[in-house]
Amino acid sequence: MPSSSGQANKVVMITGAGAGLGEAMARRFHQSGAQIVACDVVADRIQALADSLGPEVMPVTMDVTSEADWADAMHQTMERFGRVDVLINNAGVAVAGRLEDTSLDDWRWVMEIDLIGVMLGCQAVLPMLREQKSGHIINVASVAGLAGAPEINAYGTAKAGVVALSEMLRAEVKLDGIEVSALCPAFVKTRLTETMRANGDHFEKRVKRWMEQSGVSADDVAEVVYQAVKKPKFMLLTHPQTKWLWRLKRWAPELYFKLLMRGAKKAKLRAASKTKQSS
Repeated sequence: MPSSSGQANKVVMITGAGAGLGEAMARRFHQSGAQIVACDVVADRIQALADSLGPEVMPVTMDVTSEADWADAMHQTMERFGRVDVLINNAGVAVAGRLEDTSLDDWRWVMEIDLIGVMLGCQAVLPMLREQKSGHIINVASVAGLAGAPEINAYGTAKAGVVALSEMLRAEVKLDGIEVSALCPAFVKTRLTETMRANGDHFEKRVKRWMEQSGVSADDVAEVVYQAVKKPKFMLLTHPQTKWLWRLKRWAPELYFKLLMRGAKKAKLRAASKTKQSS
């Protein structure tokens, strides 16, 4: 059974709740005593989550890019719980590759889900939060939206958009008693690579290796989010190394870029060496 805490009886709505970060966040908030609206495009996943956690979890099958699905999800939530206290816009996909290697279809796909889906979620819940004069929106971006790193152009642009959207939304709703946070994790072991689009499997292998080596779990990220709702904070950086890199980019952008290029050059040399060895 959920334990009582400061989050008891809060209604927490989470997209992409069927796996990875979304599932970890659903479990963490449920543990605190919250009631969960678990949203996902894969019905079986969220039904399994609801079955494992109990009646405090309401599964909602939805596509975050659909206005109609958002309206239906809000209708179901209001019928069941009568309010939303926290919205976590977590659903997302990834695209890897250089600008000229990424198709228009892939650009539209990642923008629709990672950015437009977040915007629609905010629009769907804001009227009720303004009426309540309380609530918290957490938009899941990525350190990719801050880093300006090569070979993730479409994904990084979408996530940078999420950060910018969150910054402006924060200014729009603060006086109404609503908090906004932007979550920017680095690599965490999730199922993101299952749907990732990339030219060649070397991207997937690289991402999986970074996930395995990150030292930060989905549960660790969920705890950061949980604590940010208890004590509101805007920028949520979950990996120790990204905290100082983010500050370095803001305070010494040219030095940051030199370090970024040094890493890119090393990666290019390693890739060339592996290609030579396999030929």
